[in-house]
Amino acid sequence: SSGYGGYPGQGFGQQSVSPEVQQWFNSVDKDRSGQINWQELQNALINGQGNNFSDTACKLMIGMFDADRTGTIDINEFQQLFGYINQWLAVFKNYDRNQSGHIEENELAQALQQMGFKFSPDFIKFLIAKSDLRNHQQMSVDQFIVACVQIQRFTEAFRSRDKEMKGIITIAFEDFLSVAINCTT
Repeated sequence: SSGYGGYPGQGFGQQSVSPEVQQWFNSVDKDRSGQINWQELQNALINGQGNNFSDTACKLMIGMFDADRTGTIDINEFQQLFGYINQWLAVFKNYDRNQSGHIEENELAQALQQMGFKFSPDFIKFLIAKSDLRNHQQMSVDQFIVACVQIQRFTEAFRSRDKEMKGIITIAFEDFLSVAINCTT
């Protein structure tokens, strides 16, 4: 099996803004500009360990919904992001069975398998170690979102080059660099 999977948050449409989203937007938009940047988003999001979401997670999420590439999102883009974050929180909570605010190797392996990814125990250990630089044992919700989005982006890039669905590709160095740069920014 090639291990391709999917993730929540695909296919949001334009719709009227809910009062809950408007209230959240107003509280996050500290400078009242009508736009939210990654720093404002970061100040509003706390992971399960009581820390703000990482710079990487906030920049990634703003970038995903910043249609006009201004580095900020408006209320409509924020509504899409709000739904996206809530979907990821639900996925995360489903696997954080002891409500510790983080997931460990076995929980991460189950979550990724449920999404359709079949990774080796060594790769799961690698993902945890890259996320938890101090103890190499757990992953917070913001780290989980970043890891899953990056895995999905690389999967899509891989899939577009794996026309016969063999799970193996040959790639030129510049193409590899293009994939890596596009998938991490």
